[in-house]
Amino acid sequence: MPDVKPTDSEVRAYIQSLSNWGRWGTEDELGTLNFIDQKKRQESAMLVKEGLSVSCARPIVSEPSVDSITPPLHYMVGSGEAFGLAPDETPGALQSSADFIGMAFHGFTVTHLDALCHIFWKGRMYNDRPSQLVSNREGALVESIETVRDGIVSKGVLLDVPRHRGIDWLQSGEGIFPAELEDIQRECNVTVESGDIVLVRTGHYLRRVQHGPMPTANGWPGLEAACLPWLYEKQVSVLGGDTVSDVVPSGYAEFRQPLHQIGIVQMGLWLIDNCNLEDLSNTCAALGRWDFQIILAPLRIQYGTGSPVNPIAVF
Repeated sequence: MPDVKPTDSEVRAYIQSLSNWGRWGTEDELGTLNFIDQKKRQESAMLVKEGLSVSCARPIVSEPSVDSITPPLHYMVGSGEAFGLAPDETPGALQSSADFIGMAFHGFTVTHLDALCHIFWKGRMYNDRPSQLVSNREGALVESIETVRDGIVSKGVLLDVPRHRGIDWLQSGEGIFPAELEDIQRECNVTVESGDIVLVRTGHYLRRVQHGPMPTANGWPGLEAACLPWLYEKQVSVLGGDTVSDVVPSGYAEFRQPLHQIGIVQMGLWLIDNCNLEDLSNTCAALGRWDFQIILAPLRIQYGTGSPVNPIAVF
């Protein structure tokens, strides 16, 4: 697979050639999660050898930043300060703290899972449903995050691009092609198989931690549109990354984020955006293995278009 950027017309042709509409029936709302069956979940459990677990999520931070359009809200509705100053001597009194958290998690800072209702193309969503089924009044009446209320469990594979290149991180706008993903598999003696959850590290989050956030207008590294046929052929169930997976700018006038616009809408591919893959990368390198069991437990948000999520890799 040569590193050739597909033309606009070639990417547009993916809409037909990579479509999973009707593949699992006209009522399907799972998309590529159909590649995960009971056997796949059982096989993923066999990867647990050391008993180690690693979070792949960023902390949810309420401070504003140039890459956070609407930062999460976090304020206390009860604290321990009053009890420390004037202890309540009432028998049986409950001393406690509590807080409120609210967020628009779609964006570039919160680790979240996109439901298939999140993206539309020409007024249609996955499996040829009209976008009007997601309304201001009710939310997502189909393909909501509740579709995965039982969680997602499968084999995970980390493809660590900067480690492969011998650098700390990729630069903004720097793309990744399928040939490199194949090279990384050979180098790490790991194989992406049907139903796998694939995590692609660019080092973007490490750069953010060390040097601070950049405006989203600066773009970010990620997968080129050329990776879409690779994801389709590999039958990847979920794609995650430490950016929003798409390289930005994409180089296409019609497709600002082709992995979202074609991956979600046409393929029914589930995406995890804004992961923290640093601890996972270090653990994989220390253990000398790049596959593991991975568990996603999104919140059961009624009619939700996605959910904050804390992906857990288990070795």
